[in-house]
Amino acid sequence: MSDKLFIFDTTLRDGEQVPGCQLNTLEKIQVAKALEELGVDIIEAGFPVSSPGDFKSVVEISKAVTWPTICALTRAVEKDIEVAAEALKFAKRGRIHTGIGTSDYHIRYKFNSNQDDILERAKACVKYAKRFVEDVEFYAEDAGRTNNEYLARVVEAVIKAGATVVNIPDTTGYCMPDEYGAKIRYLMEHVDGIHNAIISTHCHNDLGMATANSIQGVMNGARQVEVTVNGIGERAGNTALEEIAMIFRSHKETGIVTNINSTKIYSTSRMVSGLMNMPVQPNKAIVGRNAFAHSSGIHQDGVLKNRESYEIIDPKDVGIDDNAIVLTARSGRAALKHRLNILGVDLDQEKLDKVYEEFLKLADRKKDINDDDVLMLAGKDRTAMHRIKLEYLQVTSGVGVQSVASICLNIAGEKFEAAASGNGPVDAAIKAVKSIIHRTMTIQEFLIQAINKGSDDVGKVHMQVEYDGNNYYGFSANTDIIAASVEAFIDAINKFVK
Repeated sequence: MSDKLFIFDTTLRDGEQVPGCQLNTLEKIQVAKALEELGVDIIEAGFPVSSPGDFKSVVEISKAVTWPTICALTRAVEKDIEVAAEALKFAKRGRIHTGIGTSDYHIRYKFNSNQDDILERAKACVKYAKRFVEDVEFYAEDAGRTNNEYLARVVEAVIKAGATVVNIPDTTGYCMPDEYGAKIRYLMEHVDGIHNAIISTHCHNDLGMATANSIQGVMNGARQVEVTVNGIGERAGNTALEEIAMIFRSHKETGIVTNINSTKIYSTSRMVSGLMNMPVQPNKAIVGRNAFAHSSGIHQDGVLKNRESYEIIDPKDVGIDDNAIVLTARSGRAALKHRLNILGVDLDQEKLDKVYEEFLKLADRKKDINDDDVLMLAGKDRTAMHRIKLEYLQVTSGVGVQSVASICLNIAGEKFEAAASGNGPVDAAIKAVKSIIHRTMTIQEFLIQAINKGSDDVGKVHMQVEYDGNNYYGFSANTDIIAASVEAFIDAINKFVK
């Protein structure tokens, strides 16, 4: 029998508290709509009393989305609650998230108070919030460092006061997984009326245990997890949405299910990363660039024979088209043969062995082995094989002027010219190419890397282009980054234009 786990996303509240990651209202609406498509149950849209911008964002998000519950954060202060209620007036389903610190650190040093007074304030804020909305969530801030007996008293009191959800935050990321799981289990066993509310986890990653703590919380009775896309958030971040979703999707024996449409995970991750200027570390679980990349020869051979040899998740399940076989000095013959086959080169075993020997020598000297390198080793001149070649490129750009690009392509010996304007020199040049190559194609990934350092450095461009439901990769390196971008685009086009 399946057991529903509610996904509470706080990317737009806790996630946005990261310095430099603030979004405007239109960007927040864009993220909120993506979260709705992803299937999250609750969106914490902001802290309305904190600023006019946050208030407006909660209002507009409430108007923009339909299915998720829209949640607004408050302190245990009547004015906070009143402002949150006003911000939620357009929400189809609104929730006020109110609470107060319950650990000795907060009671003594933050509030200069005592346990009994904090208990009364906890009950009062829930009762006041119930005047405005039916769905009230209470958070016991720093519950991770709160004595379990006292925490149980608080939880029991706020449930009796009308709380529909009770949040048990490990605010400082202090707890060990077994400690946090035991805390949830203690509450499930010692709080009278515990089943009248949903218990929620909210874990931080200061010691790298946010996801593990959240999982332990769920396994011990919590049925809501508070998460962010890519695990962003204050300090070391929050529990990552994508990790929680895929853990329970992978471990069906738990019986825990979510509403998350996993195929939307990667696109949502990229959107949040781009809007917040927060790059995802390459080795990040589920959504990192290397999450489905294989460079070890043993691993590559196993994956090529059977994906499940080294992958517990199908990349397509999270919205990634395929795994990546990365050629390095540790790659084996199987990976090299695979790459050559993709490039349309079929070698017999004897020839493959010779090419592989040369490949290893090159891989020891060069960090990244690209398709041009592989073709060269196989005795193929990729450029000569190209049907489409860049004849010339001229770009005009600057501050206060519109970027314009003029381009000439040589297609099977015939020259074609075009010009286009765009919101930058690269955009203008790409549009000019598209005006000659009349195909419906979309750039899915565009990565620029400096090979060394300095303004005169060679820039390397990797590009992923979608055409007719398939993805094609283009590469180029040039001291002129605009030229490199166009060359990479044309390189990708050459792989599907015959």
